[in-house]
Amino acid sequence: MAHSDPNMPVGQTDEDLNGRKSSFSAYDPNVRLSVDGSPPMLSPWNQNSPFAKSPWSQTGGGVGGEMNNAAQNLPQNCLIGSLVREEGHIYSLASRDKILYTGSDSKNIRVWKDMKEFAAFKSNSGLVKAIVISGDRIFTGHQDGKIRVWKVNQKNPGVYKRVGTMPTFFDIFKASLKRSAVYIKHSDAISSLSMDSEDGLLYSASWDRTFKVWKTESSKCVESVKAHDDAVNSVVASVEGMVYTGSADGSVKVWKREIAGKGTKHVYLQTLLNQECAVTALAVNKQGSVLYCGSSDGVVNFWEHEKQLSHGGVLKGHKLAVLCLAAAGNLIFSGSADKTICVWRRVGSVHTCLSILTGHNGPVKCLTVDEDQEATGKWVVYSGSLDKSVKVWSVSEAAPDLQKMGMA
Repeated sequence: MAHSDPNMPVGQTDEDLNGRKSSFSAYDPNVRLSVDGSPPMLSPWNQNSPFAKSPWSQTGGGVGGEMNNAAQNLPQNCLIGSLVREEGHIYSLASRDKILYTGSDSKNIRVWKDMKEFAAFKSNSGLVKAIVISGDRIFTGHQDGKIRVWKVNQKNPGVYKRVGTMPTFFDIFKASLKRSAVYIKHSDAISSLSMDSEDGLLYSASWDRTFKVWKTESSKCVESVKAHDDAVNSVVASVEGMVYTGSADGSVKVWKREIAGKGTKHVYLQTLLNQECAVTALAVNKQGSVLYCGSSDGVVNFWEHEKQLSHGGVLKGHKLAVLCLAAAGNLIFSGSADKTICVWRRVGSVHTCLSILTGHNGPVKCLTVDEDQEATGKWVVYSGSLDKSVKVWSVSEAAPDLQKMGMA
């Protein structure tokens, strides 16, 4: 569990992990494993006021076990806060500059600042499955296949207003006259959003087997790509116009954006992975040098871009499906249906497990990471779970690994 295994074949998994697909499906119906119809939402909207306060509880720990004397004086990874609200399962998170946005299977997107509820805004559709932030706008992806655009009021930062829907009703109407409405509108739930802020492009992945490309300045759909043979569970835009998609069909595909006249065209380059179990999550580090892929068998594969996207190895730390991934600095975080979060530190091609963060009572569905402004090499990690809670962790790149802590 403590190290990656560069020699393990991509498609090979332990027998124990191979048998977890049915358990994963039961745990999290929000990630598509097959071509079945969209699952119903898990909980009805709680009718409480959207601004009802939710207490944060300050606690320590989060890793468990005894530490040896040598490790006691080193920075530790620990739980610093927990938000529990009986409103809905947490499906999406986004954070920037100590502000956290949470999406659930209620209609409310909540805004948290300094571990206190700061604002809330309500969408017309429940089950907020993805959130990304770009400039002064927030984009949310929903079960109904639409993207909603929100903007904060500059005079009153506690007020958010919806400023658009993608695609717009007028765009759908025009496309229907040309019989191309399917092209600009997702026909199933949006599963993932990714932003290329430099080029002003938003990518949306859907269970309808496509990913779409949107120009954020005009809110127009500029391209639709039939990407996979089953639901697309994750899309990630990276440097130099590279785009990665992961699907319930078990594959990870690589796409390259090319200039086509005044528009863009995404060209298929290669398939990195083709396995029986579903691909559930993707993440790329900030430099775009390493791509990570989580699967329903509990394994994380990774590829190194500097070596022409050669397979670097696998990270084996979970007993059930990996549901979410996040990369920050030299760290990679994997959240799982086994209710834990593994913290991995990368040095070259070798990944070491620093911590297994425990505390959630349900599958860990989403992760987002903010840099700790008060200390170099430290991060604030937010984890959302189907136990209806968000937990906040302090994580240091200098923390000892499990072997040094005598826990491996």
